Amino acid sequence: MRLNKILKNALLVISAGIILTACATKKEVAVDAPKKEETKKEETKKEEVTKIEKIAGQMHVGTDSVKYLADGVADRVFFATNESILTTASRETLRAQAAWLRANSNITVVLEGHADERGTREYNLALGERRANAAKDYLMTYGVSSDRITVISYGKERPVDSGSNPLAWSKNRRSVTVKAN
Repeated sequence: MRLNKILKNALLVISAGIILTACATKKEVAVDAPKKEETKKEETKKEEVTKIEKIAGQMHVGTDSVKYLADGVADRVFFATNESILTTASRETLRAQAAWLRANSNITVVLEGHADERGTREYNLALGERRANAAKDYLMTYGVSSDRITVISYGKERPVDSGSNPLAWSKNRRSVTVKAN
């Protein structure tokens, strides 16, 4: 079952990579294309990105619910439905957090794992813990000592958006890094 999930996720990542590569290597036919054509190409690329985001589980990527751990360093990363795998955007955020934590070696943090309202309390607590541990493991690979990181899961108990729709759920599927001292 877990191997099947891993293979499915690997296939999604490979598919997204192929689509992005195809977009990036698309050759231009006309050198002096009219503005209308450029606008149409930009719209097509936006549509392709939208499709990839849908494939990735409708993850929240907006900044309306993001707070900051430090100046310019976001405090949270988002996950796909029922997943604890870090996205590219999540990894970028965690790398910035790791750099800040390495520069501020006296700071300890708590990684809070959260889930959306769907699923049982027990399932969401376990999922939140997996999400927080995924963030912790990534921070540790970038030189942050495990002694400085505590993990806690709130499951679905502390939603950032109390709505019951896909956008609210995507905001609630997160791991938040909070200063402990």
